[in-house]
Amino acid sequence: MIELFTSNTPNGHKVSIALEEMRLPYSVRALNLLALEQKQPWFLAINPNGRIPAIIDHGNDDFAVFESGAILVYLAEKTGLFMPQDVKGRSRVLQWLMFQMGGVGPMQGQANVFFRYLPEKIPLAIDRYQNETRRLYEVMDGQLAKTEFLAGDYSIADMAAWPWVRVHNWAGVSTEGLVHLERWRNAIRDREAVQRGIQVPAKEQGIDLAKVRNMVTGAQPDAAGN
Repeated sequence: MIELFTSNTPNGHKVSIALEEMRLPYSVRALNLLALEQKQPWFLAINPNGRIPAIIDHGNDDFAVFESGAILVYLAEKTGLFMPQDVKGRSRVLQWLMFQMGGVGPMQGQANVFFRYLPEKIPLAIDRYQNETRRLYEVMDGQLAKTEFLAGDYSIADMAAWPWVRVHNWAGVSTEGLVHLERWRNAIRDREAVQRGIQVPAKEQGIDLAKVRNMVTGAQPDAAGN
């Protein structure tokens, strides 16, 4: 049994989608990020970096894995699914997985912060991260003009990138004109396992932007808890 520690974020959804696609039995522990539950000592013993997602594989001597990309590779190797066995095929998947981990995630994550969360709008920063995210989308669109999925066949690379592209509007980034990217996004959206995966964990009661702003800026809440 896999125990998944997660929240409603693109990085969290990568792993819940993979678990659903691989039909692995798993349990879910949703962490309250605004309450900084991910910084508690018990969770830092699982993930020293204090971020979600993380898993514990109770069927493998309670082995803990953190970092979403590392979790995807671990699960693919555990099941033999969504990762080619030949050297070139495996490398293609890992290349696009690293593209998401090192590019799309960090750049779109910063676009989210500067566009959505910070009370002070900094146009230079907003433009910088939105433009870079759009550029990375264009790279994906170019690849998807040649292949059905990022590395050829559907793989953990697609599971990693799709949850971010799915919420492009939250970062203020358009996919207009990227017909191959939009075709890919819609095809993955329609997969039943993906639909189940994005429901994990159960939906939260909206996003308290004031609390998120305090968290990303390090500000202390006022007497009313804002």
